[in-house]
Amino acid sequence: MELTMKIALVGATGTIGQRILEEALSRGHQVTAIVRDPARVTKQNENLKAVAGDVFNADSLAAAAADHDIVISAYGPAHGQEEKLAQAAQALVDAAKKAGVSRLLTVGGAGSLEVAPGVQLVDTPEFPAEWKGIALAHRDALEVYRHSELDWTNLSPAALIQPGEKTGQYRTEENRLVTDAEGNSRISAEDYAVAMLDEAERPRFSRKRFTVGY
Repeated sequence: MELTMKIALVGATGTIGQRILEEALSRGHQVTAIVRDPARVTKQNENLKAVAGDVFNADSLAAAAADHDIVISAYGPAHGQEEKLAQAAQALVDAAKKAGVSRLLTVGGAGSLEVAPGVQLVDTPEFPAEWKGIALAHRDALEVYRHSELDWTNLSPAALIQPGEKTGQYRTEENRLVTDAEGNSRISAEDYAVAMLDEAERPRFSRKRFTVGY
C-alpha cells in the first residue's frame, strides 16, 4: 500500500478532473477539491473536502493548497478563453511556491506532441482548426512550467480522450504521440486518471512532460 497523500485538486468538476478525483479517493488519498463553487462538488467521502479557490489568483490557490503534499490541476478554459490557460499555469506555479508545495502535476494537451521528429501534431494539415487554440494554449502553459523551479510534471493525453472503461493499462512516451498498431491515438479518461495517480505516487517524469495512450 502506497503512503497516502494530501492532494489539492484544481478543476475537480470537469470530465478529467472528476476521474482524477475518483481515482485518488479509491486509493485512499485525502483530496481537497479547489473549485469556484464548492457546492458543485456533490460527492460524499470522508477523505474529500471542497474549498473555494480562484485558479487565476495565486494567493487564493496558495491558501487552499497549504499543508498538502502535491497540487494536481485539471483546469481547462472555456472555449474562446484559451489564452487564460497560461495565466492559470502561472498562478498555479506561484501558488505552489507560496504554499510550500514542491510538486505540481498538470493536465496537458496532445497538440504539442511530436508525430515525427520536429513535427508537432498541431502543425499537421489534418489537425482540426477548432482545436488549434487550445493546443497552442497548452503549449504556452507547458513553457510556464518548464521555466519554474518546481518539481512539475505535465501529462498530455492521447489525441482522443473521452469517458470509457478503466483497464489500468496504458503506454507512455515523453514527447511523442502514443499510437496503436492501426495508428490511432486514444485513452479513456479513467485510464488517464490512473496514469496521473501512478505518477503522483511513484514519480518517473520529474520536470518533464509525458503522454499516455493504448
